[in-house]
Amino acid sequence: MNQGAKTIICPVSDVAQAKRLYSTLLGVGPYVDSPYYVGFRVGDQEVGLDPHGHRGAGAVAYYQVDDIKESLRELLEAGAETLQDVKDVGGGKLVASVKDTDGNAIGLMQNP
Repeated sequence: MNQGAKTIICPVSDVAQAKRLYSTLLGVGPYVDSPYYVGFRVGDQEVGLDPHGHRGAGAVAYYQVDDIKESLRELLEAGAETLQDVKDVGGGKLVASVKDTDGNAIGLMQNP
């Protein structure tokens, strides 16, 4: 039975910049920090940065946040670019998305 994704791997070209951005997004530093892989853990979710991965379009993972406007601001300051500004998608649920410096999409979601 599928229990859902436990790992998200993001191909990156600038590991230092990606570490800064993902540390900001996740609120933790990496637990693995090597030239071939940088890994973050939040609960049972793993987010990995792969400097040797293939770049291209992929699925957007939406991160649940308490304050979407503040989270968006922090990510933009950390080097992300806006893909979609904050938008109410119904019932007060807010979403936004950015791309990291390698073009990987990051989604943010705030429930009412």
